[in-house]
Order: sequence, then C-alpha cells, then structure tokens
Amino acid sequence: VQLQASGGGLVQAGGSLRLSCAASGLTFSSYTMGWFRQAPGKEREFVAAITWSGSSTDYADSVKGRFTIYRDDAKNTVYLQMDSLKPVDAAVYYCAADRRSWVNRNRASMYDYWGQGTLVTVSS
Repeated sequence: VQLQASGGGLVQAGGSLRLSCAASGLTFSSYTMGWFRQAPGKEREFVAAITWSGSSTDYADSVKGRFTIYRDDAKNTVYLQMDSLKPVDAAVYYCAADRRSWVNRNRASMYDYWGQGTLVTVSS
C-alpha cells in the first residue's frame, strides 16, 4: 500500500492550496480517508475525513468553512482544498486510510496506512 501526498508549498495568508493523495495497493473505495497535520513541536491533529462512499465528511473546528475534502475513486485520489489559509495552518499534512469504523475518523491511531506528508507554509 502506498499513499502519495502532494500539493504543498508556500502561500500567502488568505491564499489557497489543493493537496492530493494518490493511493495504490488497496481497494480505495472501501476506505475512509483522512487528512491530519503536524506543526513543529505539536502533536499530529485531525483536519478532515471522508467516508468510503463520499457521502459524509467531517472537519476540525479550526478549518470548517475554509477546507473541503473530496475524493475521486476513479483516480484513487483524495483531495483537500484549502482556502483562506492562515499562518496557523502551516504544518506537514498527512493523508491516511482507514478500513474500519467512521466513528474513529478523528483518531490518528485508528488509521491503517499513512502517506509521507507534504509541507504547507503560510506567510503572513
């Protein structure tokens, strides 16, 4: 199984980025997909998740209304559209796949597979 995250970079506050996570080696349409982030000196935190069917999504309060998670099962890819970025959003962003319950979607320990991370830097 491989999750390849991409799309990070440097953006000014108020700008946008779209992260992508391409999955291989798994039945992508059977997995809940999540995005987490980790800033220097901080713990990894939940950002967003989407069910295997795409019918439900969930977001951390800090990103609601600014970030959108969506998936394209034909491309085995999950995306995170990030708008109105703030300096506090700067972090390494990780995608993850979970074969189990949606109930634990915001718990990093419940995810089965992880991507390598992509760095997002937001200048003020």
